[in-house]
Amino acid sequence: MNGAPLLRWYAKEKRDLPWRRTHDPYRILVSEIMLQQTQVSRVLDFYARWLKTFPTWHTLARASNADVVHAWSGLGYNRRALLLRDIAREITKRGVPKTEAEWLGLKGIGPYTAAALSAFAQQKKTVPIDTNIRRVLARLLRGKPFPDGKDDARLKRVIGLREPEFWQATFDLAVAICKKKPDCAACPMRTQCRASKKFLSGTVKIPDRMIKKTYERVHRNKRYPDRIYRGRILKLARAGKTELRMLGEMIDPSFDPAQDRDWLESMVKRLAKDGLIRIDKNGIWV
Repeated sequence: MNGAPLLRWYAKEKRDLPWRRTHDPYRILVSEIMLQQTQVSRVLDFYARWLKTFPTWHTLARASNADVVHAWSGLGYNRRALLLRDIAREITKRGVPKTEAEWLGLKGIGPYTAAALSAFAQQKKTVPIDTNIRRVLARLLRGKPFPDGKDDARLKRVIGLREPEFWQATFDLAVAICKKKPDCAACPMRTQCRASKKFLSGTVKIPDRMIKKTYERVHRNKRYPDRIYRGRILKLARAGKTELRMLGEMIDPSFDPAQDRDWLESMVKRLAKDGLIRIDKNGIWV
């Protein structure tokens, strides 16, 4: 595949993102963890504030659970904050990984993040495949409008190792043009893409969802899934010590002690186990 048209397009259209202005592995890891399940527009402000509070591996490694939970507040999926802090602690002990395999050896870092750090922080040729990269490559190389991830190994072999700039360009193409419903007519790779004719002919059925809906637990007749109530518990804990006897009604006006006590206790215990809150016989806090 000739990537020159993509790189020419990227030179004109690339997004100016703060984590693209650095090769600091710490700052790039922060961005990668924050961007998991979160849109770029939301991450931008959090990223700047986080780095002001925790500018280095060492400052983050010294932070308490309460410190990182407070700093992460509002970004969601709060376990990511503790995961990032724990990685910082490992790195301050062992040193910064020098290879993709070494990054992958850290608990909490998967194949995509390891490849992304190797590429964007250490400027090595590799193949970082996430949802966006997979969609573009599967359409270009395999003619698959909506890939399911089963071809990842084959996509890696076919595309081969590429420079970091190629992957940044692919990310931007995925966001701007090669979306769920792509704008193939505007795509710089349309003449090479095996799926473009299918889309341009109008014969491709666009699915309602690109990713299978994640199962979310909902307790009996509650209005929201459990994650919403866990978020409310965490918010109260961040605000100060909250009495356990008052907690149920504070997170849910329809709280019924007879039917909901075990449900509430299980959520509190899970948050405590994850290190997001502290608990004693009287209350919870961070």
